[in-house]
Amino acid sequence: MQIIKTIEELRPILKEFRRQGLRVGLVPTMGYLHEGHKSLIVKAVSENDRVIVSDFVNPTQFGVNEDLSSYPRDIERDAALCEEAGAALIFHPEPEEMYFPDNCTFVDMDQLTKGLCGKTRPTHFRGVCTVVSKLFHIVMPDRAYFGQKDAQQLAVIRRMVRDLNFDITIVGCPIVREADGLAMSSRNTYLSPEERKAALILHKSLQIGEEMMRAGERDALKIKTAIQANMETEVLARVDYVEIVDADSLEQVTIIEKPVLTATAVYIGNTRLIDNFTYEP
Repeated sequence: MQIIKTIEELRPILKEFRRQGLRVGLVPTMGYLHEGHKSLIVKAVSENDRVIVSDFVNPTQFGVNEDLSSYPRDIERDAALCEEAGAALIFHPEPEEMYFPDNCTFVDMDQLTKGLCGKTRPTHFRGVCTVVSKLFHIVMPDRAYFGQKDAQQLAVIRRMVRDLNFDITIVGCPIVREADGLAMSSRNTYLSPEERKAALILHKSLQIGEEMMRAGERDALKIKTAIQANMETEVLARVDYVEIVDADSLEQVTIIEKPVLTATAVYIGNTRLIDNFTYEP
């Protein structure tokens, strides 16, 4: 698996792909890849001639006292997974390759980044939008692939692409779960065995909400209350938020009449995990 570390080295390769008329897919990641990432790569390989996987722990999307320094990294492991999934190459830059020392340009967004994860991570999505914009400019892919587990991020990227007229198709891919229902995440490695078991409360609680919707309940507050109440039965869980929002605008809803996103963020010990589901009445 070819690992490219600089933009200067990557651009001629991409230029040759375009000269040949090849369709290019991009899978942006922060590395420490798992089966969820692999599903994105496999999907991209099925729809493009060449697939680029970016493997970059982006410092600008981490807030003060977040886990930038401890975020898991293993490029050799990532390379093996990418090769098995059929990617053409990995773009694995250092932070100084992506950001000049005096960098002062960022891509920010209003509205969609105010709620959900944006409440407790106010600078997070500015970092996400900035690095994804840079990757889009560097790679110039035909399609880019993101997981539904990060549902707010997916909505933000789609809106950014629309608002900034990127000529890129954004492809959202389903959440990939462990056999017991836990959504796959690189941060799952932080969990102790006891915390790993406790983390199942996220999916179990969301299932309660989804069952209520399918049974005809349309009062968002009643559903949120039931989800949170079940979350709080787990002593190791500390709820950050449970929200039901419009699937497109991410604005809170009171009555479920259109497609909605039900999302939660929960601390299991010191590890913050997210999960969600979408429902269309």
